[in-house]
Parts: sequence; structure tokens; C-alpha cells
Amino acid sequence: MLPLKQRSVRYPRLALVVRLLFAFFLFGTGIMTMGFAINGYPVSDSPDDVGQFMLALQKTGYLIFWVGLFKTVAGGLMFFPRTAPLAVLMSLPYAFNILLYVTFFAHKYLVIGLPDFAACAFLLYCYFDWYRPIFARPTSTVTTELAGGEYAL
Repeated sequence: MLPLKQRSVRYPRLALVVRLLFAFFLFGTGIMTMGFAINGYPVSDSPDDVGQFMLALQKTGYLIFWVGLFKTVAGGLMFFPRTAPLAVLMSLPYAFNILLYVTFFAHKYLVIGLPDFAACAFLLYCYFDWYRPIFARPTSTVTTELAGGEYAL
């Protein structure tokens, strides 16, 4: 496992710009989404399929608020370099879900969904050295010591 000082960020300047733009996007839309959960989702009198879907989600009573809160927290964590790798991992399920949502259902929002997922995927690539220990196989000494010795259950 690489020590913290040896973990680098690929394309650091570009990653910084993308990270800050993505953080502003997540933080802002997270607050907006929580506002929709509290005040109601704005749809026309005769909503299209996307509007009906959003009204159905609003009727569940909890989903939209918690998604908004999660986006706000992930966006807030992304502003700080130390917590950025965690925030990128936190935003991956949201970004992938939005990619599927705009690809198969809400085609008119492709302009938002594709860059959203692209930013998350690019940041995953940039911060991959931080995630490498997740995929590394532990050494036998470390595993034995952490498990409580040679005769541990």
C-alpha cells in the first residue's frame, strides 16, 4: 500500500477544476432537491412522463429529500482535497443512476446527465491511487496480526 504522501492525483490541475465544478453542481442541486422535497416538485398541470415519475417519487415522502441530502454532503466533502476521494466514491451511485435515468427515460436531460457521469468517471480515474488499497491483496503478516494472531478464529 502506498503511503499517503506517495498517492498522487492524475492530471492534478484538470482534476481540481473538474472536482470543484462537480462539487458546486452536487452541492447546489442537492440543496435544490431538498427544497423540492419540502416545497413540492414543480410540474405543469398536465405533467409528461418525467413529471409523473417525479410526482410519484415525491409521494413516497422520503426519497427525494435523502437523495438531496446525500448530494449536498458529497458535494461539500468534494471541496476539500483530503475528503475528495471519499466524496467521489459517494457520488458514483448517484452519477450512475442519473446516467441510466437520462439514457433510458428522460432523454431531454442528457445534456446534464452525461457530463455529470463523465466528471465522476474522470475523477475516479484521477484518484485511482487512493482506491488501489481496496483492490490490493493483504500480505500474510498483516492479515495474521490484524486477525489476532496465528490461532485466531
